[in-house]
Amino acid sequence: MNLKSLADATPHAASLIEGMRDFGYTLETAMADVIDNSITAGATAVHIVADTISDAPWIAIVDDGSGMTREELIEAMRPGSRNPLEQRSTHDLGRFGLGLKSASFSQCRMLTVASRRNGTTTAATWDLDEVSRSNRWEVQVEGDPVSLPAIEQLTESGTIVLWRKLDRLSTNVRHEAKRRASEINAALSGAEHHLRLCFHRYMEGSKPQLKLFLNGRRLVPLDPFASKHPATQAGEIDPIPYANQTIFAQCFTLPHHGRMTKAEWGQIGGPEGHLRSQGFYIYRERRLIIAGGWLGLARASELTKLSRVRVDIPNTMDADWKIDVRKASAQMPPVVRDRLRRIVERMQGTSKRTYQKRGRKLVDEANMPLWNRFQKDGSIIYRPNADHPAIEGFAQALPEEFRNGFRTCIRLLGAGLPVPALHADMLGGAESVEADQTEFEDVAESVEQAVRTLLATGMTGNDVLQVLCSTEPLIRHKDQIRAMLDGMQEN
Repeated sequence: MNLKSLADATPHAASLIEGMRDFGYTLETAMADVIDNSITAGATAVHIVADTISDAPWIAIVDDGSGMTREELIEAMRPGSRNPLEQRSTHDLGRFGLGLKSASFSQCRMLTVASRRNGTTTAATWDLDEVSRSNRWEVQVEGDPVSLPAIEQLTESGTIVLWRKLDRLSTNVRHEAKRRASEINAALSGAEHHLRLCFHRYMEGSKPQLKLFLNGRRLVPLDPFASKHPATQAGEIDPIPYANQTIFAQCFTLPHHGRMTKAEWGQIGGPEGHLRSQGFYIYRERRLIIAGGWLGLARASELTKLSRVRVDIPNTMDADWKIDVRKASAQMPPVVRDRLRRIVERMQGTSKRTYQKRGRKLVDEANMPLWNRFQKDGSIIYRPNADHPAIEGFAQALPEEFRNGFRTCIRLLGAGLPVPALHADMLGGAESVEADQTEFEDVAESVEQAVRTLLATGMTGNDVLQVLCSTEPLIRHKDQIRAMLDGMQEN
């Protein structure tokens, strides 16, 4: 008979708690994980407050939620305080019971949580230096919470998550305060975009569920779909049944950058730009988990960078989607991938048409483009339009012996088009590639020749104006061309 016995394998506190610092959090994902707890506690306002200039800088995340009793606080400080298999209420954004601790330890060596309920304030602290010394799972209960930084921020009920010993936020912890403060402030500024995006659906509307503040300044929600913009194309909401529940998907095609201000375009593209921001936006109970990327279902390209798909999943599907501790990554179940692949294939054509529509006039035979676009042996070739009235009219005005040379120069110009450089620039950000801006004086002589050439064919003045001003760059000089045309017709 094989008699089994049990042996104590309790983790060493010092080793495990240090390992919890390296789950892959960044400052923004760590803050978002703490704010999840505030939302679960029913908070309507969360203030992020930072002292970056003192000798002992700190960051506090303060909410006006329901707060905790002493017993609840001690339990909340326990690593792994919740079983991820437990059923949760629909507004609960937690999962493992690790987020508060692992997120905080990723940024600091001292975590204090102070909470107030029914007028009673309790505070407890994890000091990793103390755990390293004692190797014991013992949290320190604060005897005098009144002296804690930011404690005055607490309302009648609520919770403060206080980070001190910010060793992960600055490489200059032992250096001068000014350099250290600069690094921490830069990290906070970088986190702002993520928080505005991550919780935008809680922050939107005339009566938002959540107001988020950074050092007293209210943050504005950042809608990645520009759903309120009149030029945004929103598809129907697609229900996807899965495991006796429903996932919802909705496709959005952003406006062409020509329909938005530079500020709007830059905001919605984010730090990495539109090329990387296209794709899926996956929300768990309206909280953003994944922002962009096609998750293997499509390739990111310049023509599809306006395509974004919102996917809503409930918190009961965490295991199916393999939601990680940070709530920053997920994997689609195979059945859902197949359904979403069909949705993506259908909607990507809309993004392509939105971009191609902006260039349709350039290949319209009814207009007079300065560049012709055509296909040859499977390649797309752009060539200066030697028949354009501005070019042909100028050629006719030259002495006959110079005309062939002029036309040769035009052909050389087209053959020298810097395609590799244009390709690289377009991949880096098509909206930043622009044609050279010309003053009317620079093109007036060529325009005059073009007007005379077209009038000689029997065209009316209105027809001449329409033909010449149908494409760039002359479309920008329509008023000057009209005045020139009127003067020539009067004479």
